Amino acid sequence: MALTTRFSMAIRNARADDVATKCSGGYIRIYGGTQPGSPDTAPGTTLLATLRFGTPAFGSASNGQITANAITPDTNAAATGTATWARILQSNGTTPVMDCSVGTTGTNIILNSADIKAGGQVGLDGWIHTEPLSEGT
Repeated sequence: MALTTRFSMAIRNARADDVATKCSGGYIRIYGGTQPGSPDTAPGTTLLATLRFGTPAFGSASNGQITANAITPDTNAAATGTATWARILQSNGTTPVMDCSVGTTGTNIILNSADIKAGGQVGLDGWIHTEPLSEGT
């Protein structure tokens, strides 16, 4: 039998607000290469850039979505490469919240350019995180 779990909007909003709380003052670490299977797995690729969430990181959830407040850019990227994924960390810089895709279109985090140059500036215009309606989405 297929999985048919569907979450109520109240649950989706609560989950999104929990993500928002965990991201406050946290980090977006951008990597190239292959995204690990889990945020609990150490990255096996080169760190390209680190951006920082404000406090609070996001506004309150609505319709299962949270919209990021201003995100501090990295003014001195760590390495040169093509951004493909990011690890979101809590403010302690070590506790993972989630991993997500990064690119210029059709990804969780949208950058103006996925080509990052060491020493360059990396920023993003915004980010909207959406909690899924059902399992596997």
